[in-house]
Amino acid sequence: MRPEARNPFAEIGGARYSILDSIAMSDPIKLYIPGPINVSEATYAAMAEPMIGHRSKDFQDLYADVQPLAQDLFETENPVFLSTSSAWGVMEGAIRNLVGKKVLNCCNGAFSGKWTDVAKRCGKEAEALEVEWGQPITPEALDSKLASGDFDTVTLVHNETSTGVLNPLEDLAEVLSEYPEVCSVVDTVSSFTTTPTRSDELGIDVMLTGSQKALALPPGLALFTVSERAFARAEKQNDRGYYFDFLEFKKNHEKNRRFYEKNGHPQMQVTLQMNPSSLQTHLSPPTSICT
Repeated sequence: MRPEARNPFAEIGGARYSILDSIAMSDPIKLYIPGPINVSEATYAAMAEPMIGHRSKDFQDLYADVQPLAQDLFETENPVFLSTSSAWGVMEGAIRNLVGKKVLNCCNGAFSGKWTDVAKRCGKEAEALEVEWGQPITPEALDSKLASGDFDTVTLVHNETSTGVLNPLEDLAEVLSEYPEVCSVVDTVSSFTTTPTRSDELGIDVMLTGSQKALALPPGLALFTVSERAFARAEKQNDRGYYFDFLEFKKNHEKNRRFYEKNGHPQMQVTLQMNPSSLQTHLSPPTSICT
């Protein structure tokens, strides 16, 4: 006689079982954190779509359909790439692709502060422009550092999630425009679509975000755009690495095929959720959810 099926989580602990039981009874957990956040019923429905091959014509068509809407969200004419990683993967990739001389990391919180450590672990020379937590990076401080001529790359977290401080991106971009030899990398993980970013107008070389915050998708994808100046810089770097080589992203983008053999299998279910109808909801002007 076949033994009776048992719940494999029942022996792990009551607390965990009660969470699973709650989900099963359609009583979803309310997330009051920066991300991940609760996703819509339409997003859940997309997760139930049949799987498609990441090298198939279906995926190429989906990628092509998503591209113009993603460009509208970034406010860019440049391609928007999808990466099967957290945003930190692209942040590290940007360091490897762009830094030839020295990187200036603008640090005013926990997340922006990590970038210096990442750069040094990649074997790059890095210096932190640090201000007190809770305070923004000022244009004057940035200009003072760049005037030394020591740097060829600057990193910035637009909205520092750990403190909630929104850095003055437009003012900082104006300073950067005075230093054409310096590439800019901007993390918009917790500001993307909630406040204007205007990638092209501001002259940002690499702008990146993640799927799990304002886009209201499950974790698993990073999105980013790269300027022609950044591609030209990447061509000069001999240690771009393997997985996050910007030139490989560009080559495969031209085939509507970001994901291919060397990068393994993408997070297909999250990619399926990035369909035009789900992205369309983010194209209205950003408004505050706080009253």
